[in-house]
Amino acid sequence: MQIGTSSLAGLAQMRSGVKSCRWSSWDTTGGNRDNWPIKAGEKVTLGETDGAGCVRHIWMTTSEVDNNLKRLVLRCYWDGEQTPSVVCPVGDFFGLGHAKAVYHQSLPVQTSYLGMNCWWPMPFAKGARFEVTNDSDVDSFLYFYVDYEAWDRPGQDLGRFHANWKRELVLRKDAPIGPNASGQDQRLNATGEDNFVVLEATGKGHYAGCYLHIDTNETGWWGEGDDMFFVDGEAWPPRLHGTGTEDYFCGAWNYKQLQEAYSTPYYGYHFKGNQDYTGKHSQYRFHVEDPICFDKSLLFSIEHGHANDRQGDWVSTAFWYQTGRTESLPDVGSFSDREPYGFGSLERWPGKDRKELPQ
Repeated sequence: MQIGTSSLAGLAQMRSGVKSCRWSSWDTTGGNRDNWPIKAGEKVTLGETDGAGCVRHIWMTTSEVDNNLKRLVLRCYWDGEQTPSVVCPVGDFFGLGHAKAVYHQSLPVQTSYLGMNCWWPMPFAKGARFEVTNDSDVDSFLYFYVDYEAWDRPGQDLGRFHANWKRELVLRKDAPIGPNASGQDQRLNATGEDNFVVLEATGKGHYAGCYLHIDTNETGWWGEGDDMFFVDGEAWPPRLHGTGTEDYFCGAWNYKQLQEAYSTPYYGYHFKGNQDYTGKHSQYRFHVEDPICFDKSLLFSIEHGHANDRQGDWVSTAFWYQTGRTESLPDVGSFSDREPYGFGSLERWPGKDRKELPQ
């Protein structure tokens, strides 16, 4: 089965052994209540199938009121696995990491306000199951399509799609001081140990990209942090080492003079905060043409500021394909753990040392 031919160049090619299928929230009475209510504490199965196939397109919509985009969590299971390969709040899966509706247009994911779409191919050989949970104390609802193909035989050499959400209240680190490449003394990060970790995976596969959302009350540029990919357990320094946060997200010069958010097929800065760099910001980078391959493991991290000298609420969603996963993906916590952070509301971080963050 082919899933990698380009959208237009391969569109005329006739295909055999493929049946187009769909799960959706349509009103089976013939009426027009086309959403599924998902009550507080409830788990619903959007759809389940046996055999081989590939998910081709997902569309969803729901409300953004009261952080509802963080309330619902999507989990996807391939080939009868016991733990999901996708664990992500619904909004974050589609790039809406601040639980606010926005417009952005990339190749694999697009949102038209609250119309959320993705075209990541998701192959499976022995079945697939999609679940959504509402683990908050408020009822919710979801409209959805999951368009997939049923195949008469499994595809060969196809990794399984993975997506995982992470969040950390990053704090400033006291890195050692020494001469940089020009001989000027500054803080040095020669280990990467205190970086924000976007993805840690074990198995064989390739990384396909991420969203990164930042919320901070610190003025000044937060994006001097380098990206670092440690492939197959390699020691410092990694052979894939970047030069700055906005550089990794294909921008430059701290998005200087940028008046509006923007999006392109493979990268974007699709949620722009304040001109002094406080507030909420969102970026994405998709490795469609240049996936990061690994045979045994991958650790992808990024500094929060140069040598981790910035602090704030950092949230990411990573996308990758792999085989051989044996460990569960990190869970997403409770709804209160996922609610968007407001720097006037530090009590939303129970257990954190609030004195470490300036008011």
